[in-house]
Amino acid sequence: MKVMPLEKRMITTSRLVYGCMGLGGDWNEAPITEENIRQAEEAIDAALSIGITMFDHADIYKRGKSEQVFGEVLKRRPQLREKIVIQSKCGIRFPEGEIPQRYDFSKDHIVNSVDGILHRLGIEQLDILLLHRPDPLMEPDDVAKAFEQLKKGGKVKHFGVSNMNAAQMRMIQAYVEEPLVVNQLELSLKRIDFLEEGVLVNQKAAANVHFGDGIIEHCQLETIQIQAWAPLANGIYSGREMELQTETDKRTKALVTKLAREKNTTPEAIVLGWLMRHPAKIQPVIGTSHPERIRKCKEAIQMAETMTREEWYMLYETSRGMRMP
Repeated sequence: MKVMPLEKRMITTSRLVYGCMGLGGDWNEAPITEENIRQAEEAIDAALSIGITMFDHADIYKRGKSEQVFGEVLKRRPQLREKIVIQSKCGIRFPEGEIPQRYDFSKDHIVNSVDGILHRLGIEQLDILLLHRPDPLMEPDDVAKAFEQLKKGGKVKHFGVSNMNAAQMRMIQAYVEEPLVVNQLELSLKRIDFLEEGVLVNQKAAANVHFGDGIIEHCQLETIQIQAWAPLANGIYSGREMELQTETDKRTKALVTKLAREKNTTPEAIVLGWLMRHPAKIQPVIGTSHPERIRKCKEAIQMAETMTREEWYMLYETSRGMRMP
């Protein structure tokens, strides 16, 4: 079977994605401020300065304010829209009174969510829409109708998912004509279950790994772009001031620091480069709102291209806390 190269299905050439969850102030319903807009613009400019041209949103981030401040930046700099790819997600609904937080993949909710996203961003078309988390009550035919309406109406170019396993993607794809182009998952040097799932085949230790069999391989075979949320693992190995709780974390941070020093780069570039070294061409979604930390990710692509197999395995084995089986 001949598989289409992943690069031919990529919606953007940006190897890194900027995640906009940190923009927009607090997680409350207070209106956005000029300070929020200024901070968003600084973060966006920092991302652009290191070659990032893809920006990731979700309708729930800061209760819609992340999209709103981004839209304000676009309003003031309309020329920016043609230079970037904008992705957002829908499907999570917050608690309302006695109604709990839930997921909603109904046709009406998906379509209405996109209308809200476009309004807050101040744009006419979303480049990519992702379904945020699996809805146990999903009717795939309903999803198909929503996608068809959004595509025909010119409101969304491409579709994808987030936090889904291979079977869930196959279920949706069986009903949806448009190819799924993205699956966004939590992957990092700290969250290594995506590797352990394969390495521990036929091992007793596999009983403690619950990532989802075959997700990575399915995405590679179907040329679905894998994106990694929380790729820096909240900065645990790359400079964030925190007390490390385990000896494994301490050794991993020490190794990351040592490699960064030897290669004259940043710990952030090492951590991201390790993730991007994987043959699936994983796209890290950088979530920090601090411009300087965004800029510290600049050399991640170079680290991915130059990291040796031995260095990659050193980091992997140190993070897993035991020798390879």
